[in-house]
Amino acid sequence: MRRFIAINARRTFQAGLIAIVCLAATQAHAQKRDDLTDAETELIRFHQELDKRIEVFIKAADRRFAIINGTAQPSTKKLMKDEPEWGDLPKGTHAALLNDVAGILDEAITNIDDVSRRDERNPLVSRALRKLTTAANGYLNQIAALRSKASDADEIAAMERVVDNANLIIEAGGKLGPAPPPEDNKKKKKP
Repeated sequence: MRRFIAINARRTFQAGLIAIVCLAATQAHAQKRDDLTDAETELIRFHQELDKRIEVFIKAADRRFAIINGTAQPSTKKLMKDEPEWGDLPKGTHAALLNDVAGILDEAITNIDDVSRRDERNPLVSRALRKLTTAANGYLNQIAALRSKASDADEIAAMERVVDNANLIIEAGGKLGPAPPPEDNKKKKKP
């Protein structure tokens, strides 16, 4: 009887060890890729104002949609002298690029939420959310066009993630009041 218990204990130990090794190998293989390239991450760090960060997120998502759609890339002209370069275009399958877009939208939402929690009355929150809402509407239109061509399950799942995040953004943007009138930079002349 003791021998039987010892053999079963050894087998259980070996099976557990094999399971741990397989799990570790699976996790190493399934490590998630970064949603942003290193250069895009540097641009996010460079821009400390919320609305400028959101513009970087939007352009990063636009770059991925341009690759997927086979269209021209958005302009990456420097707006400031010290601004980092945009770097190489992201690479990957349509599913990987769409997952990047979903992650980018999620990061943009998180950035807006963080600033909003710290300072509800920060005017950059509504400005950034308006920009992101406009972009999210455009992404939904692009996803609608891509859906008819998609057959890969991973690509379809990635599209659903993009749609979910875009709908969250549009819902939050819908709660904003009307946009303030554009500021007139010219000094008013006295009559």
